[in-house]
Amino acid sequence: MKPLHVIAIAAAILASPVAFGHGDETHPAKSPKAASTSDATAFGRPGNAARVTRTIQVAMSDEMRFNPATVTVKKGETIRFALANNGKVLHEMVLGTSADLKKHAELMRKFPTMEHDEAYMAHVKPGANGDIVWTFDKAGDFAFACLIPGHSEAGMIGKVVVK
Repeated sequence: MKPLHVIAIAAAILASPVAFGHGDETHPAKSPKAASTSDATAFGRPGNAARVTRTIQVAMSDEMRFNPATVTVKKGETIRFALANNGKVLHEMVLGTSADLKKHAELMRKFPTMEHDEAYMAHVKPGANGDIVWTFDKAGDFAFACLIPGHSEAGMIGKVVVK
């Protein structure tokens, strides 16, 4: 076979979509908050967005309140907390046990500019939105709070009841 024919055949094969094994679709990006079994906590685990059973809208305000301040979920539910910061300062929502939140609040007082990437936390800039997707696989009473120094102390706390 002449070298020109070999080059032409090779070019045709490489240009074929079959050679690449897939079409024009893109691969989904891996979420930085993707769930893993090692992420399990006393209050649940990171949720899979494809398995959300309910969305709960939560507003955050500069009056240092969450609305609603109490939510009730069923054990096993995967919830999307759709967060809206209606204020003019940064707020966050952090899920946890009361003891976890107290411990983390102490850290925040020492390091107020610390960044978070945990699945049970979301920083929300003024006027912006954020979300947390969480699976509540344990029954009990848990908490959420804005742990920016001074916010939870001013009343920016809430309760999650898992039945």
